[in-house]
Amino acid sequence: MNKTALLQAIVQRLESELALLTRAALATYAEATDEQNKAENKYDTRSLEASYLARGQSKVVDEAAQALEQFRALATRDIAPGEPVALGALVTIADATGGNSHYFVGPRAGGIELEHDGRTIMIITPQSPLGRQLVGRREGESVWLERGGKRSEYRIARVV
Repeated sequence: MNKTALLQAIVQRLESELALLTRAALATYAEATDEQNKAENKYDTRSLEASYLARGQSKVVDEAAQALEQFRALATRDIAPGEPVALGALVTIADATGGNSHYFVGPRAGGIELEHDGRTIMIITPQSPLGRQLVGRREGESVWLERGGKRSEYRIARVV
């Protein structure tokens, strides 16, 4: 799998999400500062609520922008055979039935899924529960995951 193309797809996804979040934040800011949203009496909290929402959305925009910058700065390199999982690694884990799951270890934006080369790839961070188990491990080693309340063993099938 071409990790450079995967990284470009992640950056494009983050750019579109940032654009969407920015538009929403600007709309909320406009609502919070609109003259018609001014309090009519001491019990009218519409403008206060709108300002809280605008502040929260601006923080989300800042986090999305930071994630985008970190992915833009992330160098792609193939992990050599026997080398441990690290930031920028594409990891395939296999379950006992031979089913595979694919994960990209990124600096941020954990939980985002995207389709690439016919595979669903989820971004995980080293701070996530799965990321903590994977980082530092090598191809062939096992990790334990809890899915649906059931703890199962998975094997690291491939690290690129």
